[in-house]
Amino acid sequence: MEFEKFKSTINSSVPPDVSDYLKALWYDAKGDWENAHNIVQDTTDVTGSWVHAYLHRKEGDEGNALYWYSRAKKQKPSYSLEKEWEEIVRALLN
Repeated sequence: MEFEKFKSTINSSVPPDVSDYLKALWYDAKGDWENAHNIVQDTTDVTGSWVHAYLHRKEGDEGNALYWYSRAKKQKPSYSLEKEWEEIVRALLN
């Protein structure tokens, strides 16, 4: 799926047929942080940790975000949440 196509599905009432990581980001884009977090909260792999880190950064929980960025082997970005969301989505769609 292309990024623009994924982004256009945010207006739908159900997520597209994508990975759980992308579903979490889809729910986040719809303003449903709780559902997004519920999807990734029990993941321990690098990809899930990256999404989890982003969600805690968005929540404003710096300590928790830094922990998950470490698990994801990523640095906390200094750019906007919107840019990070797009970066993660594009990476996961490729």
